[in-house]
Amino acid sequence: MSATMRAVVQDAYGTTASLRIERVPVPSPGAGDVLVRVEAAGIDAGTWHLTTGRPYLMRLMGFGMRGPSARVRGAAFAGVVEAVGSEVADLRVGDAVFGSAAGALAERVIAPRAAVAPIPAGLSFPEAAAIPISAVTALQAVTAAQVEAGDRVLVLGAAGGVGHFAVQLAVARGAEVTGVCTGPKTALVLELGAADAIDYTTTDALALGRVWDAIIDTAGNRPLRALRGSLAPEGALVLVGGENGGGILGGMERIAGAGLANLTARQSLSGLMARERQEDLVELARLSAEGAFRPVIDTVYPLERTAEAIDHIGAGRARGKVVVVP
Repeated sequence: MSATMRAVVQDAYGTTASLRIERVPVPSPGAGDVLVRVEAAGIDAGTWHLTTGRPYLMRLMGFGMRGPSARVRGAAFAGVVEAVGSEVADLRVGDAVFGSAAGALAERVIAPRAAVAPIPAGLSFPEAAAIPISAVTALQAVTAAQVEAGDRVLVLGAAGGVGHFAVQLAVARGAEVTGVCTGPKTALVLELGAADAIDYTTTDALALGRVWDAIIDTAGNRPLRALRGSLAPEGALVLVGGENGGGILGGMERIAGAGLANLTARQSLSGLMARERQEDLVELARLSAEGAFRPVIDTVYPLERTAEAIDHIGAGRARGKVVVVP
């Protein structure tokens, strides 16, 4: 094994032009860690935020004030175990795993054992790399929305990285799903199992007079009042992160507003700040093996074109997931 590896590094927040490929030392696993040879790394909105340093609230949350606290970008990955720490007894060199850890946009990454799980049969490395972060977020959103069989569910941003998983996971629970996206993406949303797909550039789903038992908003730009107006009296609204809210809070004010309103509302109103959990990776592996969902890969970029991959996500053009391969 070489003592160094290629990695996408960044020393100061900025545009993707601030990213560069550099040779850095191969990390060594601690007692409870695994060293993974990265075969594919998933790109999500969080990668864009951590590159640009926006919104500024993110910096106060511990990601670094003047520049990223972790020089190597990336989080979601899939690959092959190359070494394990002394306390790791259930994984071996050669095992195919997926998970999340800082520094995934590199040829190798160190991850805590609790942050990875075996890749289910039938998934390619790019498909497996698409699941951590985005599918975990979607699973937690569908669970927070208490989606059950027969529920009418509205997913905003239904063709995006999180949204396309949310559509499939809600359908797998027996819900009747309506997805909102741009016109060219409506065919994909219907292919994923949605009963209806609405083009938001021509139709405002919240102005149709329809009522949903659950609304999962991954798009981040609908007013809280409008969302509640289309929600059943005891329905559940889940706001996934925040977008389009300015450079300071980045839309997080909607989540704060939902939390305050939830104190007195009959409706369940919540903002989701997803956490990576091994049990969710295991559950998603099970669901994938059962055919409950499939990752949709928009584009696979080589490591040298990581900046393009992140810009593609930042522009909101992707259908499903964008993946980088070393």
